[in-house]
Amino acid sequence: MTKSELRKAYKLLRKNLTQSQIEDFSLQIANQLLRLPIWDFEFYHVFLSIKELNEVNTDYILNILSGKDKHIVLSKSDFSTLEMTHYLLTDSTKIKPNKWHIPEPVSGITIDTNRIDVVFIPLLAFDDSGHRVGYGKGFYDKFLAGCRPNTIKIGLSFFKGTDKIIDVFEEDISMDYCVTPEKIYRF
Repeated sequence: MTKSELRKAYKLLRKNLTQSQIEDFSLQIANQLLRLPIWDFEFYHVFLSIKELNEVNTDYILNILSGKDKHIVLSKSDFSTLEMTHYLLTDSTKIKPNKWHIPEPVSGITIDTNRIDVVFIPLLAFDDSGHRVGYGKGFYDKFLAGCRPNTIKIGLSFFKGTDKIIDVFEEDISMDYCVTPEKIYRF
């Protein structure tokens, strides 16, 4: 399937999830993450869930990272440049949804992309080669292209992957893992 076809199909699948399913699946994903060899690093980039789009609830991941005394990095999106600025989450960080309902830090201590060790990536769909389909703006492709080559990229999905995304571009950055409630995919 194409990215556009997958985007449409998986948005509908997510729309049909109940809040109870979202919470159960999100907790299962967080528990699966504990099985990965990723917990000896310092800086972890986490997306904050857009509740209106039934995204994976990353609160469970934030709790794990806090409990392990890790540095948590959040992003603020600039829709004019399609780039993100990254901020360290601290006790004084104020989070406010933007006009697209994306919860973001208002301001704070900026963190350079090359300091980030692990990135948890939102997505709609993924394939057996580790390619992903997001919302189509390219924020994460730009962000991941600026990360170190050894930065660990982990997609989070409620659903299993598809065989192949047929319109993958050369600049698309593939993932190292994708974690679903049922399985860890390694690429």
